[in-house]
Amino acid sequence: MAQVKVFYDQTGNTLTVWFSDPKNEFVCEETGEEIILMKDKSGQVIGFEKLNFIVPKPAHLQVAFETVAA
Repeated sequence: MAQVKVFYDQTGNTLTVWFSDPKNEFVCEETGEEIILMKDKSGQVIGFEKLNFIVPKPAHLQVAFETVAA
């Protein structure tokens, strides 16, 4: 089963989402829209970070996932 890790840094105002093991990060690429893509050695996106992500009430931050058939 795949695992998604979500981290919200209230002090740094960042939201980081990993689709794979963060240890596999090889290179990062800025998109120019306050999004940073983390990639592995083969160039696959394994996570992203949203800069300047501010939640007015962080205690109420909720994350929902939905799967779709391939």
